[in-house]
Amino acid sequence: MAISNEPIAGVAAARDKGHSAKHWVLFLLLLLVVAGLIVRFVWLPRREEDREVVLAAKQQSQAKPSVEVLKLVAAPGARDLTVPGTALAYTEASIYARSSGYVKRRLVDIGDFVRQGQLLAVIDAPELDQQVAQARSVLAQSEAALAQMAAQEHLAQLNWDRYKVLVAKGVFSKQDGDNQEATLQVAQANVNAARSTVEANRDNLQREIVMQQYERVTAPFSGVVTARNVDVGTLISPQGGGGSQLTSAGGSGNNSGASGTASSAAAPSTGGAQGGAMFTVATIEPLRILVSVPEPYAPFVHVKQKVGLTFEQFPGRKFEGVVTRTSSSIDPNTRTLLVEAQTSNPDGHLMPGNYVLATFTAVQAGGGGGVFIPGEAIVVRNGQPAVATVVDNRVQFKPIQIGRDYGDQTEVLAGLKPDDIIVRTVTDKVQENVEIEPRYRAEKADTPKRP
Repeated sequence: MAISNEPIAGVAAARDKGHSAKHWVLFLLLLLVVAGLIVRFVWLPRREEDREVVLAAKQQSQAKPSVEVLKLVAAPGARDLTVPGTALAYTEASIYARSSGYVKRRLVDIGDFVRQGQLLAVIDAPELDQQVAQARSVLAQSEAALAQMAAQEHLAQLNWDRYKVLVAKGVFSKQDGDNQEATLQVAQANVNAARSTVEANRDNLQREIVMQQYERVTAPFSGVVTARNVDVGTLISPQGGGGSQLTSAGGSGNNSGASGTASSAAAPSTGGAQGGAMFTVATIEPLRILVSVPEPYAPFVHVKQKVGLTFEQFPGRKFEGVVTRTSSSIDPNTRTLLVEAQTSNPDGHLMPGNYVLATFTAVQAGGGGGVFIPGEAIVVRNGQPAVATVVDNRVQFKPIQIGRDYGDQTEVLAGLKPDDIIVRTVTDKVQENVEIEPRYRAEKADTPKRP
């Protein structure tokens, strides 16, 4: 009996179909698990992070900016004023040659102390010596001519005396007498002319002798040689000296300018033909101190007022000076008053050209009543200086009038008053009428320092 295979094939097909369905179910379950993991560990954290960023940005945009502020206090009515200045020699002169020639001897150098009339250098001027000798010869010649004219005058006088008697007795005619009288007058005129020539030649000789004395270059006053522009063999002209130059720090000329001038050591000179000086001599005891006082403080600086002086070369050491004179006028360019003080310098340690800080005590500017603010608090609005004030936690910009600038502190004469609150540093978030969160410094620096 034959057995059919169809039922067996149907069972196998049903079994294979069931296995395929299970595979699809497992695949779908695995896919759902992976999707769930992606949502849990990737999408949800990123969504939460984005929401936090949006929330923080919203809070930041709605929050009040925290700004550092400062409460102002009244400025002291009187205080010390410190201004820079320059030390200058009490007397300074550049010494020029008056005769042409070569430097024969040089007896001093920079730094040497010289006394009035001391010989500094000797100039060899043979042409000038020849001019003196020639002037002597011309004078001697004119004196000899004068003696000859005087002898002729004497002879003419004797002849005229004789002719007067003989003409009176009728021995000679009156015309002969007139001729002798005229001869006497001519002789007298010649004597007067010769005498004038002698005086002129004597004056010329004296002038040449005086010029010859300029071969000896002497110090006009006692002091220190601060510059030496010549050496032995240097060609000298009446306009000055040429050649090598040795000069100390300090200006040439007669104390020109408040700041003085500075010349470099061993710099080339201007040369003889260009009018350079042979030497520069300066008196450094006492020293002059020139400072420029700002216009608001000018009324409080007066003659005989004491001044504290500080020199950079002596840090920590105080010197005392006295105001000797002022210019009594305000420079329209700098709006300052030029003030001169003097200080003693017996040991010569202080030198012309030194940078000086001069301190005037108990001076007042602008009538008092101002305040001090940090320099970084000042901004420019509409072409005027202004500050950002804080009123009821809102920013308001106010124009101000600036007084003296002390570097880290600036004086405000008008526009602010004590107890006003201002923004220390104006940034982009500080805008007009913006509400802020004021923040004060914990330190005492909230109170402006006294300059």
